[in-house]
Amino acid sequence: MLQTRTTLIVVIALSGWLHAKSTTQRIGDVLAAAIPLAAWGVTLYKNDKAGQYQLLQSYSVTMASTMLLKYTVREKRPDTAERDSFPSGHTSSAFAGASFIHRRYGFKYAILPYLGALYTGYSRIHAHRHHTRDVLAGAAIGIAASYWLVRPYHGLRVTPEVDAGHVGVRVRYAW
Repeated sequence: MLQTRTTLIVVIALSGWLHAKSTTQRIGDVLAAAIPLAAWGVTLYKNDKAGQYQLLQSYSVTMASTMLLKYTVREKRPDTAERDSFPSGHTSSAFAGASFIHRRYGFKYAILPYLGALYTGYSRIHAHRHHTRDVLAGAAIGIAASYWLVRPYHGLRVTPEVDAGHVGVRVRYAW
C-alpha cells in the first residue's frame, strides 16, 4: 500500500515535467519532488519512525501554509494571468525536504539537498513562473516548518534552562 501511494505521489509530482518549457524548469520540477522523497527514503532506510512522522507533519504544514497563502494573497504570476504565484510551492517543497534532512540528520547530509532546493528556486524565477519574493517566501516556509516540528535524530543537545533561582545549561548526548 505504501509503495502504491509513493508511486502515485511521484507520478503526480513529476507530471509537471510534461508542461515544462525548458531543461532548467524540468530539473526544478523534478527536484521539488525528489528532495522530499529522498528525505522520506532516508527515514525508511534508518527505520526512523519518529522521523517519518515528523517529516509528514512538517511537510504537511509547509504545503498547507503554502496553499493557504497562494489562494489568499492571489499574486499574479510573471508569465500568465494566473493568480497563484505567492509563495512558490516548488520551492516550499524542496526546502521542506532539505531542511528536514538538515534538522534531523545534520548539515553535512543536507548540503546537496540544499543545493538542489536553491536550484529549484532559481528554476522558478528563470522560467518566469515566480517573482524572487515568491521563492524566498517558499524557502522560508519550508525551513520554518522543519525547524518548528523536527527534532535531531542523534547527537549532542544543549538546552538552556531558566527558572526561579536557577540559570544553567542541560547537555545531553544520545547514541
